[in-house]
Amino acid sequence: MQDNLLAKFLAMVLAYGRGGGWLDSGAVVMNSLRRGLATLLLVMMASFSLASCSGPKAPPVPDAETVLQAVAPADPTKFPALQETKHWSNPYLVIRPATVGLLTGVAANEEQILKPEEVLKALAQLPASAWPYGRAVAVLVDAKPTSSEQDKIALRRNRGLVAGELQSAHVTINWILPPKETSQEK
Repeated sequence: MQDNLLAKFLAMVLAYGRGGGWLDSGAVVMNSLRRGLATLLLVMMASFSLASCSGPKAPPVPDAETVLQAVAPADPTKFPALQETKHWSNPYLVIRPATVGLLTGVAANEEQILKPEEVLKALAQLPASAWPYGRAVAVLVDAKPTSSEQDKIALRRNRGLVAGELQSAHVTINWILPPKETSQEK
């Protein structure tokens, strides 16, 4: 409706100027004034029509911590016994010096390689079926006796980063001890 009124007004102004309704002695001044007024009106019409076309803004995407809060709290009574970690059904993280591996029942036998700061986002994208024990993950720090001092430092740093993010999102951590070396592996 506003667009129609502005268009009619603009047409009237232009027609009036062409019909000699303004003083002829100031024709040059009036022509530039008319062009300026016409330009102003066109800009106003365009801005009004753009403003009326823009729909409501999409709600912001919730952060990973907020999404994870939708998962039920951890239920430790459902956790398998420590010696039965092969039967862990919730997400399983493997912390390494440069990366973090994510294993889930969703992608059987596939490990998703992440940076430590990507872990929460990846966990938030998992379906509800990936959390049968509630909001809990198993974490294994992949420390090897032969690791260099630099790798040990990187492991401690990654462990701290991941643990801090998980705790801030109220995700329970079930720390898994690395398997003992047998005499044949030494």
